[in-house]
Amino acid sequence: MRQEDEDARLHVGPPADRAAGLKAVRLSLTNAVQEMGLRKTVRNLRTLNQHDGFDCMSCAWPDPQDHRHAAEFCENGAKAVSWEGTRDTAGPEFFAAHPIADLAGRTDHWLEKQGRLTHPMVRRDGGTHYEPISWGDAFELIGTHLNALGSPDEAAFYTSGRASNEAAFVYQLFSRAFGTNNLPDCSNMCHESTGSALMRTIGVGKGSVTLEDLHQADLIVVSGQNPGTNHPRMLTALEIAKRDGAKILAINPLPEAGLLRFDNPQKPRGLAGHGTALADKFLKIRSNGDLALWQAIGHLLLTKNVADVDFIESSTVGFEAWAAHLKEVDQEKIEAATGLTWAEIEEAADMLAGAKRIVHCWAMGITQHRNAVATIKEFVNVALLQGMIGKPGAGLCPVRGHSNVQGDRSMGIWERPPAAFLDRIRDEFGFEPPREHGHDAVDTVKAFRDGRAKVFVALGGNFVGAMSDTDVTAAAMRSATLTVQISTKLNRSHVEAGHTALILPTLGRTEKDLTGGREQRITVEDSMSAVHASRGRSEPAGPLLRSEVDIICRMAAATLGERHEIPWAEFAGDYEQIRERIGRVVPGCDDYATKIRNGGFTMPHPPRDSRNFPTLEGKAVFTVSPLEVMTVPPGRLVLQTLRSHDQFNTTIYGLDDRYRGIYAGRRVVFISKADLDELGFADGDTVDLVSEWADGVERRAARFRLVEYDTPKGCVAAYYPETNSLVPLESQAEESGTPTSKWVIVRLIPMDSV
Repeated sequence: MRQEDEDARLHVGPPADRAAGLKAVRLSLTNAVQEMGLRKTVRNLRTLNQHDGFDCMSCAWPDPQDHRHAAEFCENGAKAVSWEGTRDTAGPEFFAAHPIADLAGRTDHWLEKQGRLTHPMVRRDGGTHYEPISWGDAFELIGTHLNALGSPDEAAFYTSGRASNEAAFVYQLFSRAFGTNNLPDCSNMCHESTGSALMRTIGVGKGSVTLEDLHQADLIVVSGQNPGTNHPRMLTALEIAKRDGAKILAINPLPEAGLLRFDNPQKPRGLAGHGTALADKFLKIRSNGDLALWQAIGHLLLTKNVADVDFIESSTVGFEAWAAHLKEVDQEKIEAATGLTWAEIEEAADMLAGAKRIVHCWAMGITQHRNAVATIKEFVNVALLQGMIGKPGAGLCPVRGHSNVQGDRSMGIWERPPAAFLDRIRDEFGFEPPREHGHDAVDTVKAFRDGRAKVFVALGGNFVGAMSDTDVTAAAMRSATLTVQISTKLNRSHVEAGHTALILPTLGRTEKDLTGGREQRITVEDSMSAVHASRGRSEPAGPLLRSEVDIICRMAAATLGERHEIPWAEFAGDYEQIRERIGRVVPGCDDYATKIRNGGFTMPHPPRDSRNFPTLEGKAVFTVSPLEVMTVPPGRLVLQTLRSHDQFNTTIYGLDDRYRGIYAGRRVVFISKADLDELGFADGDTVDLVSEWADGVERRAARFRLVEYDTPKGCVAAYYPETNSLVPLESQAEESGTPTSKWVIVRLIPMDSV
């Protein structure tokens, strides 16, 4: 399907008013049977997220430790399994029929819809098509290109959040044995702001709660997150908390259908359409108003005598400076920044003041702003004020996106590794790893753009589709001498590729891994630090597929040869040997292999476990952040990018977003009636979006339909990756470097004036 065909089919209808349980079940099963067939559907869904099954490859929401439901998955999880388990394949015949120029003109949905990749493929320098290549020749080609570089830092090794712990560990080991810390990953694009804020304030860059804490909370705050679309199984945890008397405060520019009412498909009441009303209060905040909101709430709580004085005195530093900073706030400035009334903010503060156990949840609606780190620090300030860290039913809950993005970071996928971690690698493997910090995702694009990097290796993901400033990113990747994509399905990164480009097809989570002649299993870490095994049961999509671990180890052997005494072949043949090394290298993973054999474990978290805070000060840190109200010029709007209900990250399962009333297309802009009237547009008009940035470069995304929607005046929203091209590469969060995909200044250009 060409883009114009999709535009012609798009239509807008009434949005679903809740996550209807019966409809979700029906759609999930229908889609699964169409993609995989009945027998494979039953086998895969029956073992999805079960103790002896495989872990869902979509979001990182944790599984219940006990009493798992027979259908322990959500609609989007079922779609992810169906998408991977499809019977459709894209082999040599497909690539022979489609030159790369043709593929580049297709939509992202069409590309992935072609099916599973089954053969290693190469595009030779100057070639117009991908053609088959043997595995041996592919690995030799990689080694030749890497070893021809003038410096190891001319290579970058990207990682998506789908990679297993074992794959991530050997991947970072390969990169560092080769000589570089250029390990950009998808965390750089999403929750890097969270890690930066939490490392400074509590000493651990992860959330401080377990699933049971959400069940026990009496107030759950959900900021900048759409659970019904992005983390649907979270709604079950919220439902349990509501059943036991909890209240939920939701804060987001757009209302979320799942947070308003949840029809749990695992319960008869939900199937019948009589679900649970979730959010007790919804604050329709302006984009980037969260720092102002939480400083106002902090100010109000300081006047309400709710401080946990004993905790503050024994376990924190910096309280006096923070309290002095918030002693007076400018109500008019707060209201301008948030779009809320002072009365609404006071009601929210009263909810916090009256709660004894509070969990603060957030996602990319918070992390992808220029002041994201400061905003998350403000969440921490309020939690520290009330002593809401390190006690049951309370804590900080950043909700991670991809299934093992947190595990990848634990295993060492980071461009800025701590010296102690590098020391452990040195002591275990007998070589001195590089100490200089490497490139994050944005710096990687800049390095290829500027000719300072030449080889790009991607362990999963869709780097071109996911990154900001799509046109710049695509051009940077096309300039590479070699790009390598370790993938299950075709995506944008395969067609915006280097002079020489490799596609290496890999096993998916659902599939049996018999590498080394034995049944292998992998491990993952969820967003609440629980680590467990995952084992697929289905036959691979093709006989030539190799596991991620096997591909990485063979790349490493072909590149490094005898350079270091690292047993790549043994690692590929027996993942237990990798787990033994993880246990000796990765902090918190002592006796890793044994713990996995015994069912898994939860990584230690000193703030959560014992109220110990491994910061420089040895205590939790209150921080002071100046409040800057971000403004836009007249006639401009603030765009935030978001997902539809029918996608996960850049993977687009279908063209509907029924919760928002969008069907058979994606090129829409959600806009308030007030903005339509003020700017002289009407619901249904077609416009181009043009973003504005200090560099003066015009970034344009064409042919978007305006859809009147309940969003704050001055704020619009549209789907990514279609609008990633509007996000300037240099527009990044302070401290973390995360692209600011939730704050893009745009103007709307009528189609008849283009």
